[in-house]
Amino acid sequence: MATATVNGITFSYTDSGGDGPAVVFSHGYLMDAEMFGPQVAALAPEFRVITWNERGFGGTLTGGPFTYWDSAQDVLGLLDHLGIERAVLAGMSQGGFISLRAALLAPARVRALVLIDSQAGLEDPGTVPAYEQMEEIWMEQGPVPVQDVVAAIILGAPGTVDYEPWFAKWAVWDRNELRVAFRCLLDRDDITDRLGEISCPTLIVHGTADAAIPMERAEIVRAGLAGPVTLAEIADGSHASNLSHPDPVNAAILDFLRQLDA
Repeated sequence: MATATVNGITFSYTDSGGDGPAVVFSHGYLMDAEMFGPQVAALAPEFRVITWNERGFGGTLTGGPFTYWDSAQDVLGLLDHLGIERAVLAGMSQGGFISLRAALLAPARVRALVLIDSQAGLEDPGTVPAYEQMEEIWMEQGPVPVQDVVAAIILGAPGTVDYEPWFAKWAVWDRNELRVAFRCLLDRDDITDRLGEISCPTLIVHGTADAAIPMERAEIVRAGLAGPVTLAEIADGSHASNLSHPDPVNAAILDFLRQLDA
């Protein structure tokens, strides 16, 4: 992977290149750029597809406490590094948090949004204690005691997506960096009341079996955005519906992107 230093942080990224419209994919929490392999394969070379490893993941250091507003500046800085004036920002879960904030910070640079199993609000208070407990176990003992539960939440039931490649990544990722990224996740601000400031075209892709963010959160985002919105419900899709059900997700994204150029 190539690297870029933006806002004092060195990120690794991939760029399919080409002359097609740029689409930047931002990954979810406990994931990395590789989670978008099925999307890169489906979209390139018709589109210039970029993926990157955000703070705390895939070897990218956090640089200390940060917010998703900082991460939004990171993705905008990556566009600067690549000489891209405007792009479609696509994000899964945490990546959607980042993409929404980038659209608020620099609307002229965001051609459209693709939000995959994401939301604008906060974690359900009922789930926070369990997340805190799993994180503490991970920090003290490593991921093994909780990795099956975490993988089921993100990737779906066993057999939906191969857990093993993610287990291998989690085993070697720096726990101190993950702790900082976890605080960013749980301490984020609620931007639901600012969705009306975003007027670019948006595709919302959401799995009906998402165990982390229920479909009703996608409906809230759809209702709040000011621009044209398409909601694609992915039947039985997990939180990472782009991995559990790549074909319908890719079809929805391709249709949306092609309509932007129609």
